[in-house]
Amino acid sequence: MKVNRNLAISENGFVFNPTTGDSFSVNELGALIINEIKAGKSKAEIIDTVASEFNADKSTIEKDFDEYLNVLNNHQLVDTNG
Repeated sequence: MKVNRNLAISENGFVFNPTTGDSFSVNELGALIINEIKAGKSKAEIIDTVASEFNADKSTIEKDFDEYLNVLNNHQLVDTNG
């Protein structure tokens, strides 16, 4: 998986996709996930980071992570095939 190479994300969670002109606002967790993907982290590494930072159950995180990836993919923010 990889983030759209033109995607811009601010520190406060404003996401802009210059390819489509769409903009989004994400919470702290959403921004963390996008930044972890941009950094080239694997799904397992991202889940570990989220579990550690938010003190959450990994099985719940994995389910929610997959759903979030689908949303990001549908909005052309990430490519889950790459």
